[in-house]
Amino acid sequence: MAQTKVLVSGAGGFIGHHLVKRLKREGYWVRGTDLKYPEYEPSPADEFEILDMRRWDNCLQATRGVEETFALAADMGGMGFISKFHAQILHNNLLISTHTLEAARVNGVKRYLFTSSACVYPEYKQTETNIKPLKEEDAYPAQPQDAYGWEKLVTEHLCQHYRETYGIETHVVRFHNMFGPLGKWEGGREKAPAALCRKIAVAKLKGEKSIEIWGDGEQTRSFCYVDDTVEGILSLMRSDFPGPINLGQDRMVSINELADIIMKTAGVKLEKKHVAGALGVRGRNSDNTLVKKVLGWEPKVSLEEGLARTYTWIEGQVQARLDAGKPIDG
Repeated sequence: MAQTKVLVSGAGGFIGHHLVKRLKREGYWVRGTDLKYPEYEPSPADEFEILDMRRWDNCLQATRGVEETFALAADMGGMGFISKFHAQILHNNLLISTHTLEAARVNGVKRYLFTSSACVYPEYKQTETNIKPLKEEDAYPAQPQDAYGWEKLVTEHLCQHYRETYGIETHVVRFHNMFGPLGKWEGGREKAPAALCRKIAVAKLKGEKSIEIWGDGEQTRSFCYVDDTVEGILSLMRSDFPGPINLGQDRMVSINELADIIMKTAGVKLEKKHVAGALGVRGRNSDNTLVKKVLGWEPKVSLEEGLARTYTWIEGQVQARLDAGKPIDG
């Protein structure tokens, strides 16, 4: 039986790299594309091509000869990044999304999964810390907070129209704050769990007594471990459900609580110094009713276990950097 050939765009990034590893374990032939190779370990992809997916010719090259495309490529980062570079993000991601989907159609790709985001949800539904979990239909009337969310919402519609007009089997998943090892932990594009792990590891290893937290730390989110994320992606691609569908933990915690869990894992107690910084919406949580009903999916890795795995890896990265006498960005 011939191997199923798939493309993972954004395969040099955090979730993309984990997805490639899982697909290879399951026997797929995988082509990965990105602007860079994975930063922390080699990719197991059968082919890995350095391609700028903003360019039409590169998207045609990337999607050639594959049956399935997992479209993860995007210009993105943590709150500090997506709240600042609106023009860059909207311009780059519109090019990536429209060119990749059209190239997949031209090359006869059968199944296409687009990774959207909880950033599509309207700001007016996320003004309190104790927010009601967001259902998929809550995206409308639309008012995403950032350009990043607007592009994701537009591309969700593009996928729907390509499905209806051209018959390509599109799927749309909305990520809610994914985290785990082998992801960005410094430099400004890292997400909150990785940033807090880095700050706590640096303070622990250098004997410091405090860490900085943006805002009052009472803003709330839910955080999903990357292994559960990959399981959900594959379940959706193998289903006949087009989406959009939430994928995330439905356990909401504050940033202060997140820091406390990581500090317990690290075996330290540090003072939290609250400083000005990009905060995003006040509260956000995933309603998982639909994903449980349609896919039978729910997270298996607890927040504590996922953070323990992530912190251990990031502390090792910080220790290696300090041992080498090199600076840590962030």
